[in-house]
Amino acid sequence: MPDTVRVTTRKSLPSRIGGALVGLVVGLVLFLAAFPLLWWNEGRAVHRARSLAEGERSVVDVAADAVAPANEGKLVHLTGLATTGQELTDEDFGVSETALRLARIAETYQWREDSKSEKRKKFGGSEETVTTYTYTKAWSSRHLDSSQFHEPAGHENPPSLAWESQTLTADAVTCGAFTLTPEIVSKIGRGERRPIEEADAERLRAEGFRVSQGMFYRGADPASPAVGDVRVRFEVTRPQVVSVVAQQRGSSFTPYRAKAGSSILLVEEGEVAAGEMFAAARKANTITTWLVRLGGFLAMFLGLALVLRPISVVGSIVPLVGSLLGAGIGLLSFAGAAVLSLVTIAFAWLAYRPLVGGALIALAVGCVFLAIRARRPKAVVPPPIPT
Repeated sequence: MPDTVRVTTRKSLPSRIGGALVGLVVGLVLFLAAFPLLWWNEGRAVHRARSLAEGERSVVDVAADAVAPANEGKLVHLTGLATTGQELTDEDFGVSETALRLARIAETYQWREDSKSEKRKKFGGSEETVTTYTYTKAWSSRHLDSSQFHEPAGHENPPSLAWESQTLTADAVTCGAFTLTPEIVSKIGRGERRPIEEADAERLRAEGFRVSQGMFYRGADPASPAVGDVRVRFEVTRPQVVSVVAQQRGSSFTPYRAKAGSSILLVEEGEVAAGEMFAAARKANTITTWLVRLGGFLAMFLGLALVLRPISVVGSIVPLVGSLLGAGIGLLSFAGAAVLSLVTIAFAWLAYRPLVGGALIALAVGCVFLAIRARRPKAVVPPPIPT
């Protein structure tokens, strides 16, 4: 069963007003920062799309078995076996493998703190917060500093990690007659679990490790781990067929700088045609664009809510009034952020995509005009006068 600690804190009305005023400043910064973020994102998306279109038009398919000087400086696409003769060695554990990458994943059993708060408004404007801290044990590859816990007593973690995760990357990786840079190698595939060999187990027994479930384990009982126990596994990225789109520079590659301003360096596992790689890059650009748009909207929404929050805090002298004001401020902030985000994106499109932006603004104006016209009361026609 997890350990649970409940803490109740109370804030007076003046204290809440002071916090709301500080939040107002933070909200104003968030609100103002959302506009350049949304504007920049639309420009980034357009430059990226144009750069990818330019690259797809100019890319040259080349064979991996020979370096053609005529393609120097051009954007090229090749497919071949990425391989190396370099042996990577983890110095701490003595594990060696001839591979593109060798990753050590080290996890330590530690206490973890989770918290959940529930706020209750009180008559007169004060606020009561009940925070529940829950402590559980879990494996983690990062150090969880128990000194920052609300209740560190009885939940102490080791002051530091005895072993940390790391990744080794081969320097000499070739693809036919070409040499792949570490930047390209880092984009190749995911690692697969490296089985533990008997020689590894014998060497590490002196360090207090045993083999459990295909991992090195240091502790009394793997079936019942204690805080401070360590488990380590290794993943290896072996030679494999890759497809690369990049600028040819000698017998190696560099990112291609398109005239539209974005750099192009695409890497895919397996034999993938250039058209498919550019299609995947366009899809990734679309996803990134929408994620940043969402981030800009949320920043604007949160900023407006923080700017208007002092109103609901003052109104919370009567809890029901404060709740109604809070709900209204939330709706107003959402609507305002939605409208302002769309307007900012539309004007950015007007700058970066004049035809599309102009059409969107004209459509929006037309919708507003039709909505106003629909709500205008119709003139009443008097009945005909009987003869």
